[in-house]
Amino acid sequence: MYYSSGNYESFAHPEKPKDVDKKSAYIIGTGLAGLSAAFYLVRDGKMKGEHIHLLEKLDLAGGSCDGRKDITKGFYMRGGREMDNHFEVMWDMFRDVPSIENPDVSVLDEYYWLNKHDPNYSLCRATVNRGEDAHTDKKFNLDRESALALSQLFITSEKELEGKKISDVLPESFWKTNFWLYWQTMFAFQRWSSALEMKRYLCRYVHHIDGLPDFSALRFTKYNQYESMILPLVKYLENHGVKIEYGMDVKNVIIENHGHKKVAKQIVYIKDDMEQTIDLIEDDLVFITNGCCTDTSCYGDQNTAPDLSKVKNGYGESWDMWKNIAQQATHGEFGNPDAFCSDIEATNWMSATVETSNEEIIRHIIHVCKRDPRKGKVTTGGIVTVKDSTDNWYLSWTINRQPQFKSQNKDTVLVWLYALNTNTEGNYVKKPMRECSGVEVCAEWLYHIGIDEDKIYDLAVKSCNTTTCFMPYINAFFQPRKYDDRPKVVPDGAVNFAFLGQFAETPRDTIFTTEYSIRTGMESVYTLLDIDRGVPEVWGSKYDVRELLRACYYAIDKKPLEEIDLSLKERLMLSTVLKKIEGTDLEILLKESGLIE
Repeated sequence: MYYSSGNYESFAHPEKPKDVDKKSAYIIGTGLAGLSAAFYLVRDGKMKGEHIHLLEKLDLAGGSCDGRKDITKGFYMRGGREMDNHFEVMWDMFRDVPSIENPDVSVLDEYYWLNKHDPNYSLCRATVNRGEDAHTDKKFNLDRESALALSQLFITSEKELEGKKISDVLPESFWKTNFWLYWQTMFAFQRWSSALEMKRYLCRYVHHIDGLPDFSALRFTKYNQYESMILPLVKYLENHGVKIEYGMDVKNVIIENHGHKKVAKQIVYIKDDMEQTIDLIEDDLVFITNGCCTDTSCYGDQNTAPDLSKVKNGYGESWDMWKNIAQQATHGEFGNPDAFCSDIEATNWMSATVETSNEEIIRHIIHVCKRDPRKGKVTTGGIVTVKDSTDNWYLSWTINRQPQFKSQNKDTVLVWLYALNTNTEGNYVKKPMRECSGVEVCAEWLYHIGIDEDKIYDLAVKSCNTTTCFMPYINAFFQPRKYDDRPKVVPDGAVNFAFLGQFAETPRDTIFTTEYSIRTGMESVYTLLDIDRGVPEVWGSKYDVRELLRACYYAIDKKPLEEIDLSLKERLMLSTVLKKIEGTDLEILLKESGLIE
């Protein structure tokens, strides 16, 4: 497997891999990573669909990319996905997956046209004083010390950042900046999250720094991620003869060492309460989704708080399987699951889905986001963060294009909200979010959008239906780590197995994205089948001097260098440099970036 850029390899079709007709594939997990591995086996690996077996414990494909309606409790959306125009692997796949609504076009075409006709951007990024615009005004408000620390983080090697928290490398003043407000609530980072992962995000998305304050960098699907992404992919695979086998609770993959070779020999699983096995030969390929950010999700509804009685550090089906596999390693080559799943208090947050058609509530929504959610277009354009709640629940909420579900009543609006702090009491509801019923969670949100206090509970009970979800491991992949805590997609010496998803290691890309999962699927297939076509490299904006200069301009809130606070010595140095580059391409680049006039 090798990386490529440009459209020479992007548009090419690889030759059929040698001996692929002799091979079978077993894919553990049907999240985006598993489904994309199956896709690349079919499209580029030319493997027969009937040779591909997707093993799923649940009765629904999609993994963490779910969205569903419980007929007795209401709509559930555990989370949403924000996409980027430089998700190179994702668009490589979805350009060949037909849309369900219009099979004559691809999912990519459908998505591209939608976001061209209805571009995404926010008109209110944060609120204060119960629904009033906080007027962050697209500014980062970075002080000098914070700006210099971010610049240092950008160029620090990943090796130096192993095991470090963000708070280890950024100053105290950073936490008061708008940059951190935007960053933390958009990506769900915490102060104790991995400095290494933050560096990757900075490098990966430096070309989008101007779109960070108002979400103009983002693009969204028409419906929820399950209906817009998972269902078309599942249908594509089924049309090619791929079968998903549900009720398959995989407990272990037995791996043997034969000299320098590592060979998967058996899959151990439980089905219908009976332990069973699948014996493997070297021509049987195994793709393992190790770890899951939504493992052990706990659900609540309108009148009930989530039941957390079974939540325990380090326990969960995906973690148990990974631990069983990791124990077979000779030098830790299958990763270290304990680095990610051993501190639930550091890795949890909670989300909720509110359904309403109440005119008074919708009027308050319009007051905040300046758009009517019933128009079927971009509404909030991304999350609206409640600044008044930063010391409490740290609540944010969003309304994507409506309807979010095809089955949704056209008069209703679905609001998704989440809180980074689940163990502190709310501003209005004096309880931790994790202990609250849907009504109580809704009441806290209604308070923050400005509903009269004497109406809040009546509206929450009679005019809204709220479902909730506590996710103990949702931020597990942001835990400070060492490089080898995540196994390589294909470990050294592995002959017939690979790791997939958010807890497998692929260089330069960022976890907690659809692209990361799909990239691991592509890389695993291309490696094990030795497909002779380049995997698109991670977009290289961090190497583009134009993007770096633009990022500097926006980081100092769109001021030319002459207007920023510099010492006398720094001003003299700047003057000397500007004279030296007069009439050169460097001067042109600086002018185009806005750094000089």
